[in-house]
Amino acid sequence: MKYSFMTFSCPELTLDQVLATAKRFGYDAVEPRLDAKHAHGIEADLTRAQRRDIRKKVADSGIFLSCLATSHSYANPETARQQVAETVRKMTLAADVGAPCLRVFGGKIPVGIGRRQAQDSLVDALRTAAREGRETGVVLCLETHDDWCDPDDVAEVVKRVGLPNVGVNWDIMHPVRVAKKTIQDSFDTLKTWIKHVHFHDGITADGRLHMKPIGAGEIDHRQAVQCLKGAGYAGFLSGEWIQWEPWETHLPRELAAMKAYERE
Repeated sequence: MKYSFMTFSCPELTLDQVLATAKRFGYDAVEPRLDAKHAHGIEADLTRAQRRDIRKKVADSGIFLSCLATSHSYANPETARQQVAETVRKMTLAADVGAPCLRVFGGKIPVGIGRRQAQDSLVDALRTAAREGRETGVVLCLETHDDWCDPDDVAEVVKRVGLPNVGVNWDIMHPVRVAKKTIQDSFDTLKTWIKHVHFHDGITADGRLHMKPIGAGEIDHRQAVQCLKGAGYAGFLSGEWIQWEPWETHLPRELAAMKAYERE
């Protein structure tokens, strides 16, 4: 299995520092979050020369870029066209710096719009972006998130899009917490399209999520690892921890927990 972490763990670190941190703790890759003012500096306004420099720096480090994470979403028909244009721009960035995937969202369904209309908007937008960005070779990964936490809803969208460069970013937490689906049921529904995985643990209390170390929360990471390993999953598992503990604390501990499950 190959492991990564999103730069929300350490938004203050430069790209050199993020790559060095990944190597120090035994990660295979990092996942830069775009448009969040993180210090890694990978953003869509980079020049071609800057993109070449970043690609070389990453290659020389021995650490990969697992994915570029965006917040682009398409369930709102009024903003979908603009979001598609930005998505294609980010697909080009991902290709230039050497990231195989781009994380995107379905988005919140606006008031007054039914799920079917939102799904139509999402399908049309993903299909358009995937076709316009086909030459980049980058895969769009729709995350199980917001109003699209139910694996059945996500599977229907990706199935309707029907293009090889549109897959799923399986955030293993959200289907369990929000859609009340088991890890096994979620995996069975999505396994055909899983191209990227997010992992993190927590508990729900007082109506909100409280992050916890893996094994101390409600999410069965052991089952997730077993499902992915058994299926020969070849992508990355990327830890996503936002405004949590110091990165020096959670990055090594969470990776050790995942590798322990993998050895079982």
